[in-house]
Amino acid sequence: MIIRIRKNSDIPSSEITPESAYIDRRKFLGASAGIGAAAFLGVGSPDMGPFHAASPIPGSGRPRGPQDLEPNTWEEITSYNNFYEFGTGKEDPSKQAHALVTKPWTIRVDGLCNNPGDYALEDFITPSTIEDRVYRFRCVEAWSMVIPWRGFPLADVINRAEPNTSARYVAFETLWDPEQMPERLWRPRIGWPYREGLRLDEALHPLTLMVNGLYGKELPNQNGAPLRLIVPWKYGFKSIKSIVRMTFTEDEPPTTWATQTPGEYGFYSNVNPDVRHPRWSQSREKLIDSSKLFGYRWQETQFLNGYADEVAHLYEGMDLKEFF
Repeated sequence: MIIRIRKNSDIPSSEITPESAYIDRRKFLGASAGIGAAAFLGVGSPDMGPFHAASPIPGSGRPRGPQDLEPNTWEEITSYNNFYEFGTGKEDPSKQAHALVTKPWTIRVDGLCNNPGDYALEDFITPSTIEDRVYRFRCVEAWSMVIPWRGFPLADVINRAEPNTSARYVAFETLWDPEQMPERLWRPRIGWPYREGLRLDEALHPLTLMVNGLYGKELPNQNGAPLRLIVPWKYGFKSIKSIVRMTFTEDEPPTTWATQTPGEYGFYSNVNPDVRHPRWSQSREKLIDSSKLFGYRWQETQFLNGYADEVAHLYEGMDLKEFF
């Protein structure tokens, strides 16, 4: 495990959202029901080894302040998730995702690169050093958490693939298997498989993480096992789950929500409190806090989710409205 030198934007381990409060958000999201757009999150499952919360790791811009959240029950922890391939109800993934077979798992790397191929999950991960990182997570639905992820830099994979000089983007696909995934008739039809993408410089940024665990545990099926993406300065739906394909392209790739509802979601989808969603403000967010009556407390949303010092240079010269 790599422990890096702490920066001013890092947060103390005492401010990490407790595992139980992070995984279950029934009380909080119950109060927020009706706000659309899925956020794709992960939770803990079988043991992968200890998570050393006492050693903060870079990459968090959350405001300082105590956060003593009451743990949720096991039933709460495992029953409230967003993963539309297993149903649109919050309890559907935990009921349905057990059918997902994650071993063996293959990731295809193709497109404009010198080393395309189909890689077994073990071969995809093994060359990298696994790290524990504490990141803020901001959902487009205007709620947030602080999460200790386990994974490795996406840049590791990109560098091994050796994209050629014409590659400007990298596209991702989630597994789509109707035999394992019962949700086939979502309205409006989402157009499976779920797709996402990043500009290549975004993908290569040191904060961009390929995740295979959190709190020192594997991701369970309902939350994107065995491999997902985390881009902490973007809204959560950019963090695609259960990845089976990476494709290097010259042109901006189509992404699910930007294609499905282009009036509400764009390709970049960077956290920006000054650019409201057409149906709600993004200036404030509900931070999950199970010690509160409704399971959350309000705080101001930070530009680029608190990572502006690290990533704002990627968007110099762009119209701020393009961020969303």
